Amino acid sequence: MSATKNFSLARAWLDAFNAYDVDALVALYAEDATHTSPKIRVLHPETGGRLVGRQALSAWWKAANARLPGLRYELVALTADEERVFMEYLRHAPGEAPMPVAEVFEVRDGRIVASRVYHG
Repeated sequence: MSATKNFSLARAWLDAFNAYDVDALVALYAEDATHTSPKIRVLHPETGGRLVGRQALSAWWKAANARLPGLRYELVALTADEERVFMEYLRHAPGEAPMPVAEVFEVRDGRIVASRVYHG
């Protein structure tokens, strides 16, 4: 996939996330995609911070939307090549200070096959 298409994929991801459209968000992932995050590790330590598959991703984001109404991401920087997307954004959650976050997507055949979240 071209860097331009991966850039568009990342924009679609951000738009779906901020619209709370979990179905559109999960549709951007491969069926067996993985997602790792420090937040998952804290809230679900049995996972080791790693979710596998669209169903697990859907459940995660639906729970996050219920737990944190008003959660949104503000894009700071976006870089893409043929296989990878790197995003920096500010995480805005109600009652919390904005948190800088970096997220990496590995992309194959137009779908996210792995996403990794990094923050302090």
